[in-house]
Amino acid sequence: MIQSLQGIGMTSSRTRERMINRLMEQGIRSNKILDVIRNTPRHIFMDEALASRAYEDTALPIGYNQTISQPYIVAKMTELLLASSGRLEKVLEIGTGCGYQTAILAQLVNHVYSVERIAPLQKKAKDRLWDLKLKNVSYLHSDGGWGWQDHAPYDGILVAAAPPEIPEMLLQQMAVGGVMVIPIGKGSSQQLQRVTRTEGGYEVERLEPVVFVPFLSGRK
Repeated sequence: MIQSLQGIGMTSSRTRERMINRLMEQGIRSNKILDVIRNTPRHIFMDEALASRAYEDTALPIGYNQTISQPYIVAKMTELLLASSGRLEKVLEIGTGCGYQTAILAQLVNHVYSVERIAPLQKKAKDRLWDLKLKNVSYLHSDGGWGWQDHAPYDGILVAAAPPEIPEMLLQQMAVGGVMVIPIGKGSSQQLQRVTRTEGGYEVERLEPVVFVPFLSGRK
């Protein structure tokens, strides 16, 4: 297990460093986030056949018509989520997926509550995070549109699939002062947005075009 975590060849520390340099060139500024990404073995979150491509700047398939987001998007969404505060206490993640974004968040916030609608994906993610000894994560197999009311309100919400509009239940589960980072739209017409809850309502910043899998309801 130690060797697979460290990586060799195209998953080696040298390959990871090239990824970090690329992220800096793309405008990622947080040294804390860059360090976490540098030290998190992205290749263990995908099938062995694709591991050699883990540190490319591209989204890759993880099964069940889902993808692992490109490193830039993971870094950018994390930076947007953390920008307005120091260390967040509680973050809700919608879309555990392979667990890579979960692993990044778990090293930067006090606790992650992660919701996934596809049970086998979440099981694999839990096993990988356990291998990395990341234990400040709680998991729920559920429809992401419902959020996770039991632990609301959240200081941060990160959504890894694109609904046509922001789900009302997620807005309701934000703490005042809390931030949500979410892609909105359909197909190739998606936009990354950051929503901040204020005393009087919600402020929405529209940031940059993105491409995510669609936000689907139900459980599998």
